[in-house]
Amino acid sequence: MNSDSDLQIAGDILEVPHLLQPEREHPATVAEFAGLARAVAADRAQWEPLVRYDATTRWYHRLRTGPGYEVWLLSWVPGQGSGPHDHGRSSGVLTVLDGALTERTDRATRVLASGAQRVFAPGYAHDVVNDTLEPAVSLHIYYPGLTEMPMRPPSRLRPAAASPAAPHCEARPATVR
Repeated sequence: MNSDSDLQIAGDILEVPHLLQPEREHPATVAEFAGLARAVAADRAQWEPLVRYDATTRWYHRLRTGPGYEVWLLSWVPGQGSGPHDHGRSSGVLTVLDGALTERTDRATRVLASGAQRVFAPGYAHDVVNDTLEPAVSLHIYYPGLTEMPMRPPSRLRPAAASPAAPHCEARPATVR
């Protein structure tokens, strides 16, 4: 009978660096992208000074990019919305940083309070609007980076022809992208 423990047989894993997985520099899984969104959300000093509110159009700012992904910061004054749309071939993570947003899909309507996250796959269709009396701020991560944002008919969230990409459907000058 052998009484040696696995540690005695294999040795201390920390003493064998070639067996350790290298730490990833950038997110590679849905969970890691959601974690990146939570980390950015927690670092209020990084994003809060950048936020602007515009009564005529939703404001947005590309906060960072990485290999194949981009992170956007958006503000929503009361009544502003995206219109029904999807994100083409991009997956994403939407995180509410401040205030509350309402998300409508063909299956449900959800109020997303500060801290709420929605993770979505390519082709996921929704309409996002600030239905409250207070401004809201959200963070959006897209992988791969957003290249199209097809709009949907207002009455239904079904596939439509592709339109130029911009975070949550607002047209912006080419210099923004």
